[in-house]
Amino acid sequence: MARPPGPLLLLLLLLLLLAAAAAAAPGRPCGPAGLSRDTVLGRLGANITLTCQDEGPVNVTVSWQMEERGAAAVGGRSRRLAEGNTLLLRRLRYEDSGRYSCYVGGHPLRSLRLLVEEPPETPRVSCYRRSHDKDVLCEWPLRAKPSPGTRAMLWLKRRFAAENATEQRCRYFSKARKFVCRVKVPPSTDDTKPLVVSTCVNNGAGGSAGEDRIITLSSILKPDPPLNVTVEALEKAPQWLRVNWSYPSSWDPRFYWLHFQVRYRPEPTQTFTEVDQVTTTWLDIRDAWRGTRHVVQVRAQEEFGHGAWSEWSREAVGTPWTDPRDLTSEMGPFSSQFPMEDGTYGITLPPELFGEDAADGAGGAVLEASARSVASPYTFLVAGGSLLLGIALFVGIVVRYRQTRRTGRRRGAKPEGEGQHVLVPLGPPSPPLSETPLLSPPSPPAPGALHVTNLDYFFSGQ
Repeated sequence: MARPPGPLLLLLLLLLLLAAAAAAAPGRPCGPAGLSRDTVLGRLGANITLTCQDEGPVNVTVSWQMEERGAAAVGGRSRRLAEGNTLLLRRLRYEDSGRYSCYVGGHPLRSLRLLVEEPPETPRVSCYRRSHDKDVLCEWPLRAKPSPGTRAMLWLKRRFAAENATEQRCRYFSKARKFVCRVKVPPSTDDTKPLVVSTCVNNGAGGSAGEDRIITLSSILKPDPPLNVTVEALEKAPQWLRVNWSYPSSWDPRFYWLHFQVRYRPEPTQTFTEVDQVTTTWLDIRDAWRGTRHVVQVRAQEEFGHGAWSEWSREAVGTPWTDPRDLTSEMGPFSSQFPMEDGTYGITLPPELFGEDAADGAGGAVLEASARSVASPYTFLVAGGSLLLGIALFVGIVVRYRQTRRTGRRRGAKPEGEGQHVLVPLGPPSPPLSETPLLSPPSPPAPGALHVTNLDYFFSGQ
C-alpha cells in the first residue's frame, strides 16, 4: 500500500506552483511617476490656486513670476504675473506647466513647480512581425494626444520561464497618434513558444497597465503589402488582363515564400471579385469586361497560413485589349460596341437602316455614352416584328367580323320559312342496278326542290 506524500513533498510542490505562477505573470508595478514635494499637479482645463505662504505677510506686496520653459538654459527669462499672496490660474493648458516663484521686495519666498497633465489611457497593445527575421513591433492607438511627460514601457519574456524580461521604451508618433515599441528577438527563439507581452504607461497624473498578451512569433506574422503591381492587356484577348507584382522588400523569398490573394473590379461597380491561393507573382484575369478599365489590388500571407494577411496593395488599373477595327468604328459615324445592363456588349444598327438620317447628312445613327441603360437592337427588331404581327392579326379579325356581319344581314332578309327543312316529294322506287343506265339523261329540276350542288344559292342572298 502506497504511503501518502509527506509534508516536505507537499511544500516542494507548492513552491513549484508559486514559481510557475510568478513566471507566468511578469506584470510589473505601474504607478504614477514620482513627484517632488514642491510639485503641484493640475488637470487640463481646470482652475488652480497657488499660495505663497500659509499666513500672508502684512503690509507687503507679494509678486509672482514664472520661468518660461527652457529659461534656465537660455539665461533666466521670466514672466511677471499678478500680485498677491495667492495666484489663480484659470483653464490650465499644457503650456502653463513650469516653475512659479513669489517674491517680496525682490527676495524669493517660495518656488512651486506646476505640472499640467492628464492620466494616460490604458494601452490595448497588438504586435506583429513583418517576416521571420525581423523585429517584433507592438503598438496601440490613442484617442487624444498624451501629456508631454507621458512615458510608455513594454516587457517581453518567455512564458513559464524563470528569466528576466526584455524591457523596451516605446515612442509616440503624433501623426499616427499611437505608441510603437520595437523588440529585438534572439535568433535562437522558437517561433512556436508562447511569449508574454506587458505594457505600462505613466506620467505625473497616474499610471495605467495594459492587459498581458500571450503571443507566438509565428502567429503575429504580417507581411508588408506586395509592391510594383501592374495590369497589362493581352493582345487579341478582349476579356483578359495580366496582373504582375513583386515580393515586399522586407520579405526574403529565398528562405520563406508567400501566397497571395488578388481582387479586381470594373470601375462602374464597387463589388470586388477575389482569387485565392495564388502562389506565383502573376495572374491572368479571364473574365474582364470588354473595353472597361479595371481596378486591381493584391495582398500576401505566409505560405502555410501562419499569421495575418498583409494590407491591400495600392490600386493598379488596366483596360483589356480592344480590336483596332472597333476603335476605327467608334471614331466614325457610329459606335460598334456599347455596354449592356448585364455587362456584355451589343452591336449598334448600321447607318443603312436610317435612310432619312443619312439623307439629311447625319451620316447614320450616333449612340453617345450616357448613364442611361441602352437596349440591344435585336430587342427593337423583335418588338417591331411582334407589333406588326399583332396589327395584321387585328386587321384580319376586323375584316372577318365585318364579313360575318354582312352575311348575317343578307340571311335576315329571306322570306318566312327559310331555315326550316323543305319537304322533298319522294319519287318512285328506283329500279335495280342492273336496269339502271350508267349515264341518265339530265332532267329539269322539280319546282321548290333544294339542290346542294347549286352553290350560287348560298351566296346570292335570295
